[in-house]
Amino acid sequence: MYDSIMSISARNALSRLSETVAGNGVGSAASTVAPQAVPATPGASFGEVLSQMTDSVGQKLQAAEATSIQGIKGDAPVNEVVSSVMEAEQSLQTAIAIRDKIVQAYLEISRMSI
Repeated sequence: MYDSIMSISARNALSRLSETVAGNGVGSAASTVAPQAVPATPGASFGEVLSQMTDSVGQKLQAAEATSIQGIKGDAPVNEVVSSVMEAEQSLQTAIAIRDKIVQAYLEISRMSI
């Protein structure tokens, strides 16, 4: 089940969004607006952070699926199954909310006149 969900990969959607943003020159505008007084700190890029989040959500979904299968077999207690599924659902809802905010921000930026 997880594999079928990930075939519609969020990574592909994010890469398409990144390509679109790069094509419109939106990504370069953000770097010119940044204040000069604050030095850039080395760290993960926005894409890397989103990739890590996607991987984390995927791992939680896989763990919930495995726990559910164990619960069906009778190898895992019901409270463990419910806890695992609820944690995965909360992670997925958070990822969906973040995706919606990213899309909303992109659409707002694309409507700006240059």
